This record gives sequence, C-alpha cells and structure tokens, in this order.
Amino acid sequence: MKRNLNIVFMGTPEFAVPSLEKLIETNYNIVGVVTAPDKPAGRGLKMQYSPVKESALKHNIPVLQPEKLKDEVFLQQLKDLNTNLIIVVAFRMLPEMIWSFPEYGTFNLHGSLLPQYRGAAPINWAVINGEKESGLTTFFLKKKIDTGDLILQEKEPISEDDTAGTLYERLMNKGAGLVLKTVQQIETESFTLTPQDNSQELKPAPKIFRDNCKIDFSKTTVEIYNFVRGLSPYPAAWTDKLGKTCKVFTSAIPVSIPENNGEEILTDQKTFLYLKTADSYISIVELQPAGKKKMPVDAFLRGYKL
Repeated sequence: MKRNLNIVFMGTPEFAVPSLEKLIETNYNIVGVVTAPDKPAGRGLKMQYSPVKESALKHNIPVLQPEKLKDEVFLQQLKDLNTNLIIVVAFRMLPEMIWSFPEYGTFNLHGSLLPQYRGAAPINWAVINGEKESGLTTFFLKKKIDTGDLILQEKEPISEDDTAGTLYERLMNKGAGLVLKTVQQIETESFTLTPQDNSQELKPAPKIFRDNCKIDFSKTTVEIYNFVRGLSPYPAAWTDKLGKTCKVFTSAIPVSIPENNGEEILTDQKTFLYLKTADSYISIVELQPAGKKKMPVDAFLRGYKL
C-alpha cells in the first residue's frame, strides 16, 4: 500500500528548482516550501526572491522563510502542515529538531558520490581535483553532515573540457530525476539503505572563499588548468600576475611553447598569453580585469600592454 506523503521541500538556489518542479509535475503533495529570506539586490536594493520561492509562488505553494531554523514557531508551522517527509536540495544545515521529526524522515540530494566530497562545494572540488567521474546521492540526514545512509546514487562522467558550471547544469537536471525516484521508493517502502563506507580515503569538499581562488603558479600546468575550470564560472580563479587583479575563466594547455628564457609571461601582444607554471606554461583564454567585463585574451592584449 502506498504511503500518503505530505512533503515539505527545502532549497534556495536554481540547483533545487528542477527537483521541486519535477515533484509538482508528478502531482506529489507539496504542502510547503522552505527557503532563504528575501534579500536586497541590484542598484535599487529591491528585495529579491530566491529561485525556489519564485517556483513555489508560481504553483501557489505556501512559502516559509525562517531567519532561525531552531525557532520553535517554525517547527510548529511544519507540524501544522502535517509534514511527514522533508526533502532538502541545496539548503542550510538543519538542526536535529527539524530533520528528525517527520514520520518518513528527511533526505538530501548531494552533488557527489558519497562518501566522497562531503561538504559545501562537491562539484567544484571534483573538477579541481581532476576527477573523471562524479555523480549524485540521496541519503537520509544524520547528525554529522553528509554521513547518513545512502538511498540512491547516479554516476556522471566528467570530461577534460568540463567546468564546474557545465557539470553543475547536468547534475542539477539529473538530480530532479533522482529525487523523484527516491520519493517513489519512500512512497512504496521499496528502498534499501546502504551505510556509507568510511574505510576508504575520503576527499573533502569544503566551502570555497575568495582567498582560496588565487592561482598558485608553483603548481603544474595540469593542476592549474583543473583549478581554473573547477572555479568557472563562479567564484572564478584569479591572479595579480598581470599588473592588476584579473579573474581567469578559461585556460588551456599549450600545444607548443615559443622559444624563451624561462620568462614569467610569454605573449605576442596580439593573440596569446602564457604564464609560467612549475613545469611549463598555461595559456590564458578568457579573463576579466578588475572593474571591466569578461573578455577573450586578444581583446585584453589590445588594451593592456604587458
């Protein structure tokens, strides 16, 4: 016999929207959506809704935006909705009083093949580390972050040309299907739980800050190439090696290097810009000087004499 689900969906950014939309399309009972409070944005500081709130309002679903998740008023609101399943996609860490109360539990969609890449930035770190494969995991929440029992996983190959942005797009859309399958299995009590294997060497995925995004030219060309694409398009790798701070969105591994005496910068001032690395050079393809728009390297070289 199928369970009668009253689902509360928790999420904020665009990554969560396809999962919410997929559940609505398949007529699941979404009794409420929880998302981040509105915040001022733009020159006029107009209050901006999160992508998840925009989606919920479009479908006339009640929206909750608590400032504090441990607020007992918020917990009572969830109970008043007769919530018996919570789904979390790209949201804040939940206190135990929230994730533990629904009858059928609280599950999360995570952008890696757990237990690898636990943390806030799994997509970025998989690309930065040059992985050939990533994926998605749904799991029930436990006290320690990203450690709960696995429900479903789906693999996704990473190509040498992928950026964090292209992998993000694919996982965002695939994630909607995995969330739906997970809900269907919870609804029919047909899921099997698998404890996470902590015996393997685990790679973390901590939150990325601006200081972590500076390019370290003591690393190899391949390491820097992976670093740039793992931070593209956001938050973007950067360097101050060109006389001013520049974000670097696209780089390449040069096929051949002009004759040189080990100079830090190689350029013809027209078409190419190579920066010295630990073992060779990295080609800068697309960049953004501070205060300017993103531009291809030839446009940069026309305006900035090195």
